Amino acid sequence: MDLQDIFVSNLKATRKEKHITQEKLAEMCDTDTAYIGQIETKKRFPSISFIEKIANALNIEPYILFKNKTEASVEQKQKIEKLKSEFLNLLDGDVELFLEKLSMISW
Repeated sequence: MDLQDIFVSNLKATRKEKHITQEKLAEMCDTDTAYIGQIETKKRFPSISFIEKIANALNIEPYILFKNKTEASVEQKQKIEKLKSEFLNLLDGDVELFLEKLSMISW
């Protein structure tokens, strides 16, 4: 995925998460709806100053539009798996301790 793909993907996702239509985003950026559509279909690419307008309209920092979320997602999944493993190890130890204590109780 190249930088333009990442930008377009993040733009669309963020716009939709915030329930903002292309028309509304165009209005907020003082531009034509067709221009937003052309950006989202990779027919045109905005200038740095227009990227700032988009980010301001979406109420995010501009770099967010360029952040590769796929890599972050893989990294997050790895961290979650590690935490899950550590948790299960702790839980397993606690269960063993509980069973030992339970076996010491005379009923």
